[in-house]
Amino acid sequence: HKFHPTRKWRFDFAHVATKTAIEIEGGTWSGGRHTRGSGYSKDCEKYNEATALGWKVYRFTSSMIKSGVAILFVSKLLNEESTN
Repeated sequence: HKFHPTRKWRFDFAHVATKTAIEIEGGTWSGGRHTRGSGYSKDCEKYNEATALGWKVYRFTSSMIKSGVAILFVSKLLNEESTN
């Protein structure tokens, strides 16, 4: 989902109605873009702008996806939001 009015930033996954975004941080152990200086700095800029626009951004590593931790967290989050 392209969330910013002027930048080309996109979320990996987005629930637009609740302004909830999921970002997958790949390459955390292999020196991927998200862990190197420039990539990390650009991610910080993106996440801060998203928050300023009212988005809740949740970040997960690929190991969190593979282990099921991420899906459990998101499921709990969605269940809590549906009861509020």
